[in-house]
Amino acid sequence: MTSDTEEEVKQTKTERFAQWLMARQEKKEEKETSLESLMKFNIFLSIATLVTVAGATVADYVMMAYLWI
Repeated sequence: MTSDTEEEVKQTKTERFAQWLMARQEKKEEKETSLESLMKFNIFLSIATLVTVAGATVADYVMMAYLWI
């Protein structure tokens, strides 16, 4: 009877450890997903900034060319 109880306690500790490992892995995956989203957003903002600056520059040159003619 004592060996059954000890096995149950060991099994419970093992199960708790396994659950802790799985929870830790899930948190890590969520964190990576969050970082991926932030990186994608950063790339989007960078491209939008470049397009805006390039667009403004092109508009300036078009206006200069128009006024020069």
